[in-house]
Amino acid sequence: MDAKIVLLPGDGIGLEVVSQGHRVLEAVAERKGHSFEFEEHLIGGCAMDQVGDPFPPDSLEACQNSDAVLLGAVGGPQWDDPQAPVRPEQGLLRLRQELCLYANLRPVHAFPGLSGSSPLKPEKVEDVDMLIVRELTGGLYFGKPRYREQHQGQLRAVDTMVYTESEIRRVVRLAFQLARGRRRKVTSVDKANILECSRLWRLVANEVARDFPDVEFEHQLVDSAAMRLIVSASSIDVLVTSNMFGDILSDEASVLSGSLGMIPSASLGEGKLGVYEPIHGSAPDIAGKGIANPLGAILSVAMLLRHSLGLEDGAKAVEEAVAAVLSSGGRTKDLGGDLSTSEMGDAVIGQLDTLL
Repeated sequence: MDAKIVLLPGDGIGLEVVSQGHRVLEAVAERKGHSFEFEEHLIGGCAMDQVGDPFPPDSLEACQNSDAVLLGAVGGPQWDDPQAPVRPEQGLLRLRQELCLYANLRPVHAFPGLSGSSPLKPEKVEDVDMLIVRELTGGLYFGKPRYREQHQGQLRAVDTMVYTESEIRRVVRLAFQLARGRRRKVTSVDKANILECSRLWRLVANEVARDFPDVEFEHQLVDSAAMRLIVSASSIDVLVTSNMFGDILSDEASVLSGSLGMIPSASLGEGKLGVYEPIHGSAPDIAGKGIANPLGAILSVAMLLRHSLGLEDGAKAVEEAVAAVLSSGGRTKDLGGDLSTSEMGDAVIGQLDTLL
């Protein structure tokens, strides 16, 4: 097949891990007879430095005209001024809004052999295989009004959490649809004992659940859900939640896989176009050292092949290649090994030679 893929390396280690994801995509295309066209564009702090905009119009246009987007990371200490009117993260939020990407999928899988890399006891990590579905374009991150003001002699800040029925319904419905291809269980996470938005979330989730009688359904408050991720994560199949809760819980869940560098993600909307990225940040402390773990980006490539390009065989091959490298003892520094970023990419591509 033919496909146009936009690369948005961004900042810090984003450049290094997207480079390895790019190599894996090229390897799949070469071995399966596909034709992938690549374009690289700016996002984040580097875009601010070069053109004064964290998500320039030409980057947006390229993404809108592509079949899929592979993103690295944005941000860094040089742009980390809370007083600044423009920040790198605004580019990421605008990307999601402009492409109408309302759902973020974050699979958390315990790879055999990596239980020792997690700070949790091995028995807490074994058999973990969950999918976190995070609402991506609503809630506290996008709600208005948002401002700071002088109030009664001191600074006061206001953020607003807003959700509509339709925003909740579409992401919860997607979670149920995905659960049908897994273990048929959905856990909806909210704070309905306190927040009005969560009460609406729970009301709508109950309505959606009635359309899926074959899927087991439960509610859980976010604080107890956070504890459950550590105590009994293997009992969770598909977890669906709001924007901020999903952001926090998925980062917490990364310890189950042994490293934040292991977790991929897919941001999806109504069509096939999606944005794929590892969930880690730009990690400026290790940027340029060649030691970043590229597996989150490479596993994001597998999700890109599956969800945007419909190439399930290629997606499975990439996932199996990653598992084979880990089973053979391949590790980057964050996992207790000594492979460089590019050497880990080499190892995965070497496994693809056998699998494809």
